Amino acid sequence: MKKQILIVGSGFSGMWAAVSAARLSALEGKDNLKIAVLAPVPELRVRPRFYEEKVSTLVAPLTELFAELDIEFIAGSAEHIDTQAKTVIWRDNQGITSSVAYERLVLATGSQTKRPSIAGLAEYAFDIDQLESALVFEQHLDSLASRPAYPERNTVVVCGGGFTGIELATELPTRLRSRLGDETRIKVIVVERSAVIGGRYSEALRKTIEDASRELGVEWRLNSEVETIDANGVTLKNGERIAASTVVWTAGVEANPLSQKIDGERDNQGRLIVTESLQVPAHPDIYATGDMAHAKTDDAGNTALMTCQHAIQLGKFAGHNAAASLLNIAPYPYRQVNYVTCLDLGAWGAVYTEGWEQAVKSVRDEAKKIKIAITNDLIYPPAADKTVAFAAADPLAKFV
Repeated sequence: MKKQILIVGSGFSGMWAAVSAARLSALEGKDNLKIAVLAPVPELRVRPRFYEEKVSTLVAPLTELFAELDIEFIAGSAEHIDTQAKTVIWRDNQGITSSVAYERLVLATGSQTKRPSIAGLAEYAFDIDQLESALVFEQHLDSLASRPAYPERNTVVVCGGGFTGIELATELPTRLRSRLGDETRIKVIVVERSAVIGGRYSEALRKTIEDASRELGVEWRLNSEVETIDANGVTLKNGERIAASTVVWTAGVEANPLSQKIDGERDNQGRLIVTESLQVPAHPDIYATGDMAHAKTDDAGNTALMTCQHAIQLGKFAGHNAAASLLNIAPYPYRQVNYVTCLDLGAWGAVYTEGWEQAVKSVRDEAKKIKIAITNDLIYPPAADKTVAFAAADPLAKFV
């Protein structure tokens, strides 16, 4: 009887966990492991690119890869985890519920945008958090060209000046002018509660973002928070009113609610705090990875961020360690010492930094080439070829 590793989620971390587990099983010459992925569709959605155009194209199919590596795919959404019975209750797209058993469970269901109880947020604000909502936003932008050319039509308010908010805001002038005309007076405004632009970043990186924003005409409302959102714009807590036909919410993320089905300590983003092997301490047969895991990256006190850069490596370690535990092999402690930041800044270019201190190494066109290489190639799934896929899935291989 084969022992099953069940991976919930087919995003960056889930996909790599499956490939990594398959790799170790093959290397050991074992045929006693069964690897299954439970997710709504057999595809990797390239979420870091959802601020771009043609969002429907930003998916990578996984069917051939999974078939090549003998990974089973289960089409459905996990709803409950029974840690005593070691089963996951899931629902298919017809609404039918089923259960699947596991010997080892890898939680890789990612994260979602935080949506606080702000009046009008649910009804009037767009987001680019998931493929479906990013598509709705893109369709809304398309519809603007048929509206009267009032200033509010040409104004977009981005609520939240973090990584996603910055990339979207700096890309929007180009996206809007492609629809409304090059001579249209575009206004993009970022509402940010911090006192400075890019408050969590290094001084050099903050200055670069500020320079790019100024050149692109992106405005910032610092020390500001949203009070209400309606069909005609945003009212801030300081009383300022911004008339806009488009409001996008990008303020904060939290772990998928599935993490709440597991007993364990969590951080303030809802991520399960895991061991260096990425196990949930209260349930050693469960591994949390990607945006579901609060994991130390090194011995200097740094922890993994909610980025695909960390999700990819976390997935490789989680899949390897889940398989290792069933093959009586010592696990690899998760380590990811190298850290880079590559932030797209629209028509201005991009900025690339290295290290946790975020030392700026390149800007504008040079950095843009790096950004494109990362998001259009490096983070995509490997070819459906065992040799290629297994080489890429090695947790100890150099990534960035």
